[in-house]
Amino acid sequence: MILRYRPNWLKISSANYPARGGIPEIKNDFYRRLAKVLPERTLIATNTSTLLPSDFAEHTGRPEKFAALHFANMIWSMNMAEVMAHAKTAESTILALTQFAIEIGMVPIPIQKETNAYVMNTMTVAILNAAQTLVTNGVSTPEYIDRTYMILNRGVGYGPCGLMDIVGMTTLHNVFSYWGKKNNDLQMSLNAEYLKTHFVDTNLLGQKSGEGYYTYPTPAYSATDFLAIPDISQAKEIAKLAVFQG
Repeated sequence: MILRYRPNWLKISSANYPARGGIPEIKNDFYRRLAKVLPERTLIATNTSTLLPSDFAEHTGRPEKFAALHFANMIWSMNMAEVMAHAKTAESTILALTQFAIEIGMVPIPIQKETNAYVMNTMTVAILNAAQTLVTNGVSTPEYIDRTYMILNRGVGYGPCGLMDIVGMTTLHNVFSYWGKKNNDLQMSLNAEYLKTHFVDTNLLGQKSGEGYYTYPTPAYSATDFLAIPDISQAKEIAKLAVFQG
């Protein structure tokens, strides 16, 4: 069965909540179509964290009622929403989006100036890219990278490679590919290619497909002994991983 997305413009036009766009490649066309049917009172929010609200504002036909409202993955536990305005966003719009975030159980994170990746992904992408660099370059394994992170940050539920599975390999590949090219970052581009070859092209897309760096629904990092001191009998196997490889 083939599923196709087709917006119901009549239903959208009667919306009383902020309309939200989340597909970058069709955003501007979507916003232009949306502008023709939305009631004047309706606010529009974008969930992108790669692009900026000002990239789309004029296409909405109501730039003063447009801003970014960016959510994390797994919002039931990472319940935050980043609020980012652009130069023409009205203060009333910012207030309404902030109130909306609180009403749906989110902690609003105000972003004081337009910046790609916002607060959340500025930190997250840097960590994930660093972890992927270690894998791509054969420095360490995903499990030991995650053990390192989880020991350094006692109490967290997973490490960066586990988080890559949660975010999804397709999304990570697209992010690394985009910024690798834009910033002429060879290592990030190599990381994107690694994800494409080892995961995207093989349909190992992370948690949503059942397998990525880990296998779900019971990934190794969720085991109670994942961070335990290993038995001395495991020393020989662990030591093999540390043999100099040049």
